[in-house]
Amino acid sequence: MSDEMVIFTRTYDLVTWLIPKSLSFPRSQRFVVTKRLQDAALNFQERIIEANRQRGRVRLDRLRRADAELDKVRLYLRLALRWDWLTEGQYRHVSEMVKEIGTLLGGWIKQTRGT
Repeated sequence: MSDEMVIFTRTYDLVTWLIPKSLSFPRSQRFVVTKRLQDAALNFQERIIEANRQRGRVRLDRLRRADAELDKVRLYLRLALRWDWLTEGQYRHVSEMVKEIGTLLGGWIKQTRGT
């Protein structure tokens, strides 16, 4: 299985863990930070799907956009930890997921630049 295929599985796992977990965040933040976190995760997933359908510069552009969305996910997760919406264990778990996805994405970007 190629790295591109693994990233889809890992991203699906992230989204299916993250969205339900974020529903337990404070109700007052449901339309602010929680929505932004959910949107960033879903936007990331959409960008990699779009990238997979493209080649060359267009693919690289979608992958870079995906990278920016993943950075947003990281930011909102750090905020969720800071505000005690995630336990340290939950944060460690999701951070490892995001780290693996980031590594896979970096490899895909590097491979795309080389073609």
